[in-house]
Amino acid sequence: MQQRTSPEVAMSNATAVNLPADWSPSSWRQRTALQMPTYPDAAALDGALRELHALPPLVTSWEILALKKQIAEAQEGKRFILQGGDCAETFDGCTSEVISNRLKVLLQMSLVLVHGLRLPVVRIGRFAGQYAKPRSADSEERDGVSLPSYRGDIVNGPEFTAEARIPDPRRMIKAHARSAMTMNFVRSLIDGGFADLHHPEYWNLSWVGHSPLADEYRRMVDGIGDAVRFMETLSGNQLHNLNRVDFYTSHEALLLPYEEGQTREVPRNWGWFNLSTHFPWIGMRTAQLDGAHVEYFRGIRNPIGLKIGPSVAPEQLLKVIEALNPDNEPGRLTLIHRMGAAHIAEKLPPLLAAVKREGKRVLWICDPMHGNTESTTNGYKTRRFRNIRSELEQAFDAHAAAGLHLGGVHLELTGEDVTECLGGARELTESDLERAYRSTVDPRLNYEQALEIAMLIVRKRGQIVGL
Repeated sequence: MQQRTSPEVAMSNATAVNLPADWSPSSWRQRTALQMPTYPDAAALDGALRELHALPPLVTSWEILALKKQIAEAQEGKRFILQGGDCAETFDGCTSEVISNRLKVLLQMSLVLVHGLRLPVVRIGRFAGQYAKPRSADSEERDGVSLPSYRGDIVNGPEFTAEARIPDPRRMIKAHARSAMTMNFVRSLIDGGFADLHHPEYWNLSWVGHSPLADEYRRMVDGIGDAVRFMETLSGNQLHNLNRVDFYTSHEALLLPYEEGQTREVPRNWGWFNLSTHFPWIGMRTAQLDGAHVEYFRGIRNPIGLKIGPSVAPEQLLKVIEALNPDNEPGRLTLIHRMGAAHIAEKLPPLLAAVKREGKRVLWICDPMHGNTESTTNGYKTRRFRNIRSELEQAFDAHAAAGLHLGGVHLELTGEDVTECLGGARELTESDLERAYRSTVDPRLNYEQALEIAMLIVRKRGQIVGL
């Protein structure tokens, strides 16, 4: 093992970080890789990967290290993580309206959280690369016809035709381009003052003017605006640090050839970085200790996430933690638990106790979405808001009982006027799903439901810490 001390670790008085000498961006190829498509044309795949490797990166190493430092502070209870976005991006969804509306929702949620939690909020978008999706089966059957499953726009098309479902390596190049467009637009909006706290009206969504939550949100914004103007009156100057915010990207690093193609060494920073995103995560279906995804993740310097479900045993989790963060580096590892409302009270506490007992530095985040998916009688895949709310509340209680703190939330949401999750402020029913169900994979919270979750977090955490 080659030992190097990173600047951000040295500042925290932690031990040196070891670079695994037996690792390379392609060493995952020696392991079993689950959830991988089978490309029919090996030469076309090789050509696409060569082109991908030559394309510019989407993020920088210093952005990645800045996020890692903020996650380390969240581990100490000094920040709160808001991670959210689409279940699966689509190429057609790379439009200014879709991107700006999604950004508006996350900004409004973060404003609610900052105001209510009295903590800085780290905003991590689940976009600019969330184009691959794991599937429960390799094939899909309709009316007696069997075709390869849709694995996200980066792999194949959602249309149920033989041609659309053929994995196409050129889609990786298109995904890189769409991710770059999304990233560029988000950065331009933020740098141009879109996130300026002096002008929260920039964040308004036209379709929610009569939302049941609109009045409460506006009162909160007015209160913050009054406070800002008061402080500026006292100082005689405008508070310029309110003009913009930091914003980071994340996606499930599922398609390993794509991730390898954007994994680079950079000048003035040692080690390897996945420069396709700031914060990649391992999904529950690919978190095997001896699997290709854990092998790939153990060698990159990004802060990383690990999804954990109700089937994970404490000893199993500790082994994966050791593989991914053997030096117990602050900010390195985030555990995103997704248990389901019916299982979290039983399954989460043993994991919390084991990780705490071993002194592992991790950030705990709750994903209250994925464990609560069900199908309705009229054939829609959905989630009930009451179950999402219940899992989140139980998560706060479990962490408090263990003497720990829940440091963030991971949500699938959109700024579009969709009807995909049941319940919430407008009490959506099964019959409402037909009006605006647009997701190609999993159901998402709409604006009202997402904002209600933010307000719930504030109330629940306030009860626990006495705010």
